[in-house]
Amino acid sequence: MESLFKQQQDLFVALYRIVMGLLFACHGAATLFGVLGGPQGGPAPAFGEWPGWWAAVIQLVAGGLVLLGVATRPAAVVCSGTMAYAYFVVHQPQALFPIENGGEKAALFCWGFLLVAVLGPGRWALSTLRAAPQESLVR
Repeated sequence: MESLFKQQQDLFVALYRIVMGLLFACHGAATLFGVLGGPQGGPAPAFGEWPGWWAAVIQLVAGGLVLLGVATRPAAVVCSGTMAYAYFVVHQPQALFPIENGGEKAALFCWGFLLVAVLGPGRWALSTLRAAPQESLVR
């Protein structure tokens, strides 16, 4: 079983990146456009409202980049930082632990995107697919 996971590690990294990016982009779209159940935790932020509207734009755009595997590492760092900000500014002042302050999603997204930034996009990324033909010409 371990050899299967080792052989397919790049595939699992790509699937993890795709799911993380999709969920984050959906969260941003829900907040901005009222789709997929609409914004969670309150009304939709007004255009340009700090920090809610800007966070939703980052979620949609950077989450989409991570989903597609384009500029994956920088986009994942932005996603991770956004969620760290959300956790420490919105949730942590209420209580220390995420289970107490409602910050589980922010903490999980923060650490999940940090992992994506460290591991890279994996096999199924547009940037990898785009680079593949060029590499084969050099060999």
